[in-house]
Amino acid sequence: MNSLADQLLVLVMLINLVMLGSSRLIFSIRAVAAQGVILGILPSLVHPLSFHLVAITASIILAKGIVIPYLIGDAVHKAHIRREVEPFIGYLPTLFLGAVCTALAFVFAARLPLAPEHRSLLVVPASIATLLTGFLILTTRRKAISQVIGYLVLENGIFVFGLLLTEAMPFMVEAGALLDLLVGIFVMGIVINQISQEFSTIDTSRLRALKEE
Repeated sequence: MNSLADQLLVLVMLINLVMLGSSRLIFSIRAVAAQGVILGILPSLVHPLSFHLVAITASIILAKGIVIPYLIGDAVHKAHIRREVEPFIGYLPTLFLGAVCTALAFVFAARLPLAPEHRSLLVVPASIATLLTGFLILTTRRKAISQVIGYLVLENGIFVFGLLLTEAMPFMVEAGALLDLLVGIFVMGIVINQISQEFSTIDTSRLRALKEE
């Protein structure tokens, strides 16, 4: 993996911090779309160019960079929301936690028993940092759509880690993981729609008010 790939991984981690510090959902959707395009480009920097690689790269960019962000954006438009309101943890503390998690990801990656050819790469720290970012978004945001974005970022972290296994893992496995992501997004879209119809809000913290009759 060349230096260009490392530069793109640095950009992925910067996008993580941008999403943690932003309250505007549309901006976060565009950020995660940009992250999806970057992740779609990365496999082409690992494997020799082939028709199969071009097809997989195009499908990843289409799904992560266009289709899924479009579906989330459409849900935001239909729900008539523009920004996350009163997250469980404020944006600056969340951004600080994200920066700390990113630093810890580098420390943890340095202690892992990686293969010699993988120790100097940013794949592992970028993967761990992205996973932790997705987890932070999932746990600190109230809006269901924000949590969908967190789920998408979490999956992006898994995808980045999969780049280390590209020689042992066939691309069909990666395509299968992408299909799982699409199914998860559709299921969460249905949940968002039902919450919005029943409660006129997609604030998941309101679900705590539910009690059995």
